[in-house]
Amino acid sequence: MTFIEYKALSPADKAKYKISEFFSRLPGALGKFFSAIGKFFSNLIKWIITGIKGYGSRFANGDMATKVSYLIMGFGNFTRGQVGKGLVFLGAEVLYIIYMASFGIQYLSRFGTLGTQETYKVKDATTGRMVTVFGDNSMLILLYGVMTILITIVFIGVYVANTKSAYDCEQRIKEGKRNMTLKEEIADLMDSKFHVTMLALPVLLIAIFTILPLVFMICIAFTNYNKEHNPPGKLFDWVGLETFREVFKMSEGAGKAHTFAELAKWTIIWAIFATFSNYIVGMILALMINKKSIKLKALWRTLFVITIAVPQFVSLLLMNQMLQYNGVVNVILQHIGLNPVHFIDGTRLTARITIIVINMWVGVPYTILQTSGILMNIPEDLYESARIDGATPVVQFFEITLPYMLFVTTPYLIQSFVGNINNFNVIYLLTKGGPTKDATLYQAGETDILVTWLFKLTLDNNDYNTAAAVGILVFIVCATLSLITFNLSKSSRNEEEFS
Repeated sequence: MTFIEYKALSPADKAKYKISEFFSRLPGALGKFFSAIGKFFSNLIKWIITGIKGYGSRFANGDMATKVSYLIMGFGNFTRGQVGKGLVFLGAEVLYIIYMASFGIQYLSRFGTLGTQETYKVKDATTGRMVTVFGDNSMLILLYGVMTILITIVFIGVYVANTKSAYDCEQRIKEGKRNMTLKEEIADLMDSKFHVTMLALPVLLIAIFTILPLVFMICIAFTNYNKEHNPPGKLFDWVGLETFREVFKMSEGAGKAHTFAELAKWTIIWAIFATFSNYIVGMILALMINKKSIKLKALWRTLFVITIAVPQFVSLLLMNQMLQYNGVVNVILQHIGLNPVHFIDGTRLTARITIIVINMWVGVPYTILQTSGILMNIPEDLYESARIDGATPVVQFFEITLPYMLFVTTPYLIQSFVGNINNFNVIYLLTKGGPTKDATLYQAGETDILVTWLFKLTLDNNDYNTAAAVGILVFIVCATLSLITFNLSKSSRNEEEFS
């Protein structure tokens, strides 16, 4: 379809065309997405193979000092004047050996079984009392085992860097060059390699507080860690993909698979309504505030800022009390002659509509502030030219305002959609997932989304493995949708269009 043909379409036909174009490009985007994943792993394997080849060639071509560095880290640096750097490498090797000998090896050796000796009680022959004899703790074995594996991976990287440093020092001496001292290398880290210095601490913290917990959680999904296998009293073991099979095993009646399917559908519906209701209503209010005829613009914007200043959890807990059957809202309804409504503990439809409306109340101010700034930056010349050409306000909105807004705010919409899929606060603080009248749902209410169900599985039912599996699935869906949607949007494909 040409540009002129597209412009001749009605707004409804334009929307249909854009939707059909989106879905027609979707298979290709999916193909590119999975191709990129395959390419990443392919490059990773090639990088590992190249590293192994380099590791072997350095040993084969290096002198005796370089070869000794493969056993005693830092030896090649010591013998070539880099005492400080050699001490760093040697210190890393000594610390790793001490760590493995005193702590790591005992957990790594039991990582494959996650423990074999359960905690039990035995009668003390002298006192006659029951004494607890503690056995293995599967959770600690898994946690410290994962930590030991990650530390080993880091050590391998340092070890390879040691061999490369020893070989590079050897080559520089053969070329008649002088090797840098530790003081010079530190000065270099504060100058040309300052980015490495600045990123070192954040990377370390990310590894400790993000990567380690994530890997630990992923591992739990492949175990039977639940209320029947809850350490330290009980052991849990590896079960492979059994947890995922339970989640996807569709059957009639109550069960994890049925609950996952029902909550997944409601989660997507909730995310769509929560995202676009806030976006549309917020944009409409921002347009109204930005109209030249509106007085006291600063006052209206200030009022919305004040609503944001109140912590969201306070607002939601307050609304939870106000919407109770005997709450303020129903008291007012009774005073004006209307029947009270079960907003939270009534029917599924009533509860779901209630949380969508309340989410608009707490979320629209954010959209107003964001879109207000964008609306004020749309060039006035565009509107002036449109008015000269006879465009009505409606045409100006659909041809200028909305395309500009969508172009700029597409990343925000994606972030908002993913955020609503994981919007724990609104659901849990307002309804706690209720009502709970559907007996076919496993440990879930009728307004629960996947993330609140995950919380209940963990806190109330100790189904840690199922919760971990659900968390992995939510991450995969969110990451895939975000990457594909963004790459199909104009924000990614034509960054210069509105510059």
